[in-house]
Amino acid sequence: MHPLFLALIAFAAGAAIAAQASLNAQLGVLLRSPLLATAVAFFSSLIFTVIACAAMVKNLPSVETLKTVPHYLWFCGGLLSTFGIATFYWLIPKMGMGPMLSYALAGQLILAMLAGHFGWFQLLVIPISTLKIVGVFSLILGIALINNG
Repeated sequence: MHPLFLALIAFAAGAAIAAQASLNAQLGVLLRSPLLATAVAFFSSLIFTVIACAAMVKNLPSVETLKTVPHYLWFCGGLLSTFGIATFYWLIPKMGMGPMLSYALAGQLILAMLAGHFGWFQLLVIPISTLKIVGVFSLILGIALINNG
């Protein structure tokens, strides 16, 4: 696939995350519980994901393949998702979607850059360059302008 097409898909996915965070933060306010809103979001996500799997997954992994998956991979992603999403829903009514997402995006990008540099999570190693460091400082400056401008 063309890199521009992939970038547009990533852009759309990011916009979807922002929209769902706003909608589910509203749900958390109305339910008076960001954690309950997170549970509702994950339950409905489960339903949509099961439907998508039924339509798109042709070959289920074998029992042997399932046994090779480290135990922590079955749970750590869900734990981190719950923390991140519930925290978003809690923060958005307190600080607004723009500031919250700007800080969250900075955290994501900085961790992604470090994880790539050190090969964490079995990622492809992509060294940090001077240009990337300039990018991080620009990102921090951009966040300051977004939140204080």
